[in-house]
Amino acid sequence: MTQFLRIEAYMTRIALWAAIAFLLIAVALAIFQVTTRFAFGRPSTWSEVITRSAMIWSVFLGVAPAFREGTMIALEFIQTTLPRKLGLGLYLLAMILTLVFFGILFWQGLLMTERVASQTLAALQISIAWVYAALPIGSVFIMIAVLGCMIRAARGDWPRPEGDEPTRIGVQS
Repeated sequence: MTQFLRIEAYMTRIALWAAIAFLLIAVALAIFQVTTRFAFGRPSTWSEVITRSAMIWSVFLGVAPAFREGTMIALEFIQTTLPRKLGLGLYLLAMILTLVFFGILFWQGLLMTERVASQTLAALQISIAWVYAALPIGSVFIMIAVLGCMIRAARGDWPRPEGDEPTRIGVQS
């Protein structure tokens, strides 16, 4: 289990840095799009498509570190007010349902990516499958992070002690 948690920390760190990179690309291209449209009166035909695609990738990759750090929307006050075992059970049930959801999203995203492989993005002439691939790839990162959360919870690292700040990704295993 310790080895899996190390791999999970490493994979989640990769997802975080990739999400940041895609977000930076989206911001830079959005600024470029606005500048070309309003300052020069000649909007770029390709930057909006890449901006939107980069945002999609950023979101799907950013969910994994959000799960790992416990920053997803949660009803933590319900879990912590219940007796510890019942609260832990509720947390694990929520994580199992999350795994099921992202497992389905992985499968359907994979099917959709294959289905749209012959279609191209407007103004770019590259396959739209590159955008749809964010669903199955992001889902894999998310499922790894959720499994890591479940393992840490089962080991007793749930909930975080009062006043304990979230750790930097990769520091705690």
